[in-house]
Amino acid sequence: MNASAWNLFWKGFTVAHHEFLDAQTLWLQLEPDDRIPPVCSSCDHACFLIHDVHHRRVREAPLLIYQVVLEVPVRRLRCPVCGPTRERIDWLPGRAGVTDTLRQWVERLVNLLPIRHVADLVGLHWHTVKTIDKRRLQRDLPEPDRTRLRRLMMDEFALHKGHRYATVVACADTQQVVWIGEGRSREAIRPFFECLGDARQQIEAVAMDMNSAFDLEVKAQCPNAVVVYDRFHVVAKYGREVMDRVRVDQANQLRDDKASRKVIKSSRWLLLRNADNLKPEQAVKLEELLAANASLTTAYLLKDQLKTLWFAENEATARSAWQEWADMALSSGIGALAHFVRKLEPYLEGIVSSARHRLNTSVLEGMNNRIKVIKRMAYGYRDMAYFFLKIRAAFPGKVR
Repeated sequence: MNASAWNLFWKGFTVAHHEFLDAQTLWLQLEPDDRIPPVCSSCDHACFLIHDVHHRRVREAPLLIYQVVLEVPVRRLRCPVCGPTRERIDWLPGRAGVTDTLRQWVERLVNLLPIRHVADLVGLHWHTVKTIDKRRLQRDLPEPDRTRLRRLMMDEFALHKGHRYATVVACADTQQVVWIGEGRSREAIRPFFECLGDARQQIEAVAMDMNSAFDLEVKAQCPNAVVVYDRFHVVAKYGREVMDRVRVDQANQLRDDKASRKVIKSSRWLLLRNADNLKPEQAVKLEELLAANASLTTAYLLKDQLKTLWFAENEATARSAWQEWADMALSSGIGALAHFVRKLEPYLEGIVSSARHRLNTSVLEGMNNRIKVIKRMAYGYRDMAYFFLKIRAAFPGKVR
């Protein structure tokens, strides 16, 4: 490639020398183009007085199979207005170690590949690629329009092993993640409500699991908001505290019948899964299991009836359905059921309110799965601010 062709890439500079450092690295030594005057980076005026020159090695976007390294003479100018200042180089902003072309290429790649793969592909350090991507997100991610928020969803997700959690808040209408913060306590989520300001008055409903911290903080911060407890979490809690307990108790009563005991002990997922999601052979096994055990049948049928509380036509119907369900559970003679009714009763208002506000956090459960993928793609995040930016970018919300 002749010199005139090289000069198309780097405004204000020409290629003085080039050589191959190894089989995969092309080194180019640049020199200032005398036809183009240097420009002060502060006032954008041309300046011909050179204070000093220092050379920088920066990375350029790859050329075919070659990594490209540039040796760039960066001049400091004696600007009559600003004093000694660095010259403006449009394709090498600030003190970056990569050119603008390589930065843009990396920004496109990180939307498709894990950071480690991008770093290996372009020959940059992992931290350099992460820094480029983080600055892109800080630059391009718009702040949510909090004044238009009406209905919210709140949920928690695990950051690391060892019971470290973060809380995510999303708009129920657009499914946009509007806030993420470390922790799941009242103090941890309070900054979100503080940044809402007067917009707290307009929040109508907030869907959540039965997290007392979330509940208390929402009621304290949003006087017009109704708490809606999510069906998924309540039914999952029923599965853990009732179905599992009844199954284990029934299995323990069959210690002398090892074959029957094994059938019941191995039936956990069969009992917890929705009947509509069972394969034909699984449905047959479930039917045989329930036909052979009255306590499991009772607990299983009440689990399905519990779900109907979230589909009541109005709050009065929901209250009536709850009372009917609670009476059946208490009269069943199953201790785990009676205990669950007493634990659930204080949360009744949040369950009944679902008849007025059709909200749930199932969307956030799907988001949690996506968040796990984001973590795996980065092999874990040590920079929580960057991790949270990646999550917000993954859920920009639907167009209104």
